[in-house]
Amino acid sequence: MTKDMTTGSPMKNIIKFCLPLMLGQLFQQLYNMADTVIVGRFVGKTALSAVGSVGALNFLIIGSITGLCAGFAIPIAQRFGAQDIKNLKKYVANIIYTSAVLGVVVTLGAVLLTKPLLSILNTPAEIYKDAYDYIVIIFAGIGATMFYNLLASIVRSLGDSKTPLYFLIFSSVLNIVLDIFLITVFRMGVRGASVATVIAQLVSGVLCFVYVKRSFPILHIDKETAKPDFAFVKNLLRNGLPMALQFSITALGSVIFQSCVNGLGADVIAAATIGGKTQLMIVLPSETIGITMATYCGQNLGAGKLDRIKKGIGRGFILAAAYSAIGICVARFLGPYISLLFIEAKETAVIALAQQYIEMGSYFYLVLSVLFLLRNSLQGLGYSFTAMTTGVFELAARGIGGLVFIKQYGYDAACVVNPAAWIVADLFLFPAFFVVMNKLNKRFKSVE
Repeated sequence: MTKDMTTGSPMKNIIKFCLPLMLGQLFQQLYNMADTVIVGRFVGKTALSAVGSVGALNFLIIGSITGLCAGFAIPIAQRFGAQDIKNLKKYVANIIYTSAVLGVVVTLGAVLLTKPLLSILNTPAEIYKDAYDYIVIIFAGIGATMFYNLLASIVRSLGDSKTPLYFLIFSSVLNIVLDIFLITVFRMGVRGASVATVIAQLVSGVLCFVYVKRSFPILHIDKETAKPDFAFVKNLLRNGLPMALQFSITALGSVIFQSCVNGLGADVIAAATIGGKTQLMIVLPSETIGITMATYCGQNLGAGKLDRIKKGIGRGFILAAAYSAIGICVARFLGPYISLLFIEAKETAVIALAQQYIEMGSYFYLVLSVLFLLRNSLQGLGYSFTAMTTGVFELAARGIGGLVFIKQYGYDAACVVNPAAWIVADLFLFPAFFVVMNKLNKRFKSVE
């Protein structure tokens, strides 16, 4: 079911779209956390450290794929907002061709480069084998990840945030069941966790494809719209590659950060893994508000409603600020209990270090919320390159923080590197956003 976000109350539209998406993101986090939680509980702290040590590497590759898929969906949202169905279908066809080629290239590249990347990460010898076994299987299954994320992004671009949620819930439950089964019954260790992830993604993608084929005739292509068109491919890449690069650049900073943390020992790796996963779960609503704004801005730009875009972004700020306050309370009072999902209560030193990480980050949730909101809004408005540039500032901040301050001050510095990167990114993002809005004001006035 499509959802036109170009009419009605902006706040109501944002909330109605955001809530199912938020639930979906929650299950996505549970999906991503399942491997860490189950490995930590059933295999042990060393295996937990192994999975955690490749978290940044996982984000580097899989995050880039997610960004690419989200970027490919932006022209779909814009054509839907303009009710240009013929060109919408052409974009769907060219997304299929482009994604197939890129999927093969990225999969081969990631698998072949796994060992060199683990060396760059300074992966400790005692966890190296488990780290390799886990991440190389994840990389081999990139095609399944791309398949699901493409379908989910396209459907969301039409205003439907519920359908991807249903399949993600199913996939999350399947992943957890397979995790437990493969780890506890077949004793596959960390390999069982990665195999479960790939299978769950593939099944979810196939089911989503069947549903979309039956329920979304607006996406069906025919002989006229199925022809490859370089102009369409070029525009897809213009939107998709900057978003993929944004994830890559941001993740590269995380890789540097992770490399420095990996040199601090298994307990610190485990604590940073738990703290990072917990933080991702707490800030999920803020991230969801940002993702919502990409679709909202894309549709309203296609409809030529600039005033409505401004109102929607203002409402997004209100929601983001309100949740940031809630997030601080959750981090402060519930952080230690969330940490117990990952590790046994007797590991008090690890839990204390994890809570230090969580609390320090929580004081900067509003900064992060603004980053999500403005960056996604710019992407929806077609300024993906500008949004990507914020990642360069994050990369620089994380790189300096990791290579200089973590090496000198250890874990205390590790707890503030990410908040510092958010601040630096916002310092660029605010003026960039106002420049973009001025450009749009001039464009729409010239049309009038």
